[in-house]
Amino acid sequence: MGRFDGKVVLISGGARGQGAAEARMLVAEGGRVVLGDLLEAEGRALAAELGPSALFLRQDVTEEADWARAVAAAVEAFGALHGLVNNAGIYVPRTLMETDAALFERHMRVNQLGCFLGMKAVVPAMERAGGGAIVNISSVAGLRGSPGAIAYSATKWALRGMTKAAALDLAPRGIRVNSVHPGPIDTEMLKVRTPEQNRARVELVPMKRMGTAEEVAKLVLFLLSDDSAYITGAEVAIDGGATL
Repeated sequence: MGRFDGKVVLISGGARGQGAAEARMLVAEGGRVVLGDLLEAEGRALAAELGPSALFLRQDVTEEADWARAVAAAVEAFGALHGLVNNAGIYVPRTLMETDAALFERHMRVNQLGCFLGMKAVVPAMERAGGGAIVNISSVAGLRGSPGAIAYSATKWALRGMTKAAALDLAPRGIRVNSVHPGPIDTEMLKVRTPEQNRARVELVPMKRMGTAEEVAKLVLFLLSDDSAYITGAEVAIDGGATL
């Protein structure tokens, strides 16, 4: 028996990177996944790889209608919805003086508004399923200052606070909400920085390496599972000690 037998989880930004790793592990443990992403080719390929336990749909997390469609698709395809991973996000590092209002707003719409819409959209279906769990993917940039990434940092700090507020609001409804705060993880997202910049970043990590998408996925699965049934409103760093 897997930890997720009969459980259905919606993953935004699920086509690659951390989202894809989470999807593969969930299916391996008996779960079923709905993958939402704008990366259609990669998302459809992953769903085909995972077989009948996975469904891909094109999703813009900044659009409330897309969230409603994703929740409806999960219930129609698999009968219920038990979990949400707010994984979709953008990372365009710029300093304060390099960041214009358009870039700041773009981060807010994807990283913050998208998570707000996702949490709100899944609540009725989770209540019908008898409860559920939400995991919001923040960042170490939501735990401490992060140079050269003001818009990204702002949204990840906001997501940390939103998680705690939502955990209080949703506990009476049987829904837990926690945030995960990855440090440097070896995914496509970090390719916006040069190899030299990434090496310098790793030198600041006590464990002297990047994390892997699979390591983050294991933490996410724990927070989605009944193994963490008494945990809500928590913020969990997975960063090789970078925030110590």
